[in-house]
Amino acid sequence: HRHVAEMEAELQNIDRDASLIFTPHLAPLKRGMTVTTVAELLNGERDILDIYEKYYSDSPFIKLITGRIPETRDVWGTNRCDIAFKVEGDKLLLFSVIDNLVKGAAGQAVQNMNIRFGLAEQSGLKEVNEI
Repeated sequence: HRHVAEMEAELQNIDRDASLIFTPHLAPLKRGMTVTTVAELLNGERDILDIYEKYYSDSPFIKLITGRIPETRDVWGTNRCDIAFKVEGDKLLLFSVIDNLVKGAAGQAVQNMNIRFGLAEQSGLKEVNEI
């Protein structure tokens, strides 16, 4: 997949030996994208939820899901990325879903513009069901 090199480059900023397995899923969906990523846990790290909660605590567009795998219908019409994960041995299985028609390039452009000009990150990105 064309994004693997980009993801590995970011990971290798943290650890030169880092690698991942990236599996995009193609399914007969009207909209949305589901991604499963498998990564090796370094140093026996097991407090993944704490790490993600701390990192994304101020992010209005990230929702951490526990107890189930996120579904595309949960993010339809939003700029949100829902993330869940499971630790199996020394592997981290990460599951994420987005509505690629909103969270894709258009939503990302609006979000980045908002940040760049000091606007509220959510400006212009109301959920479809709120309109």
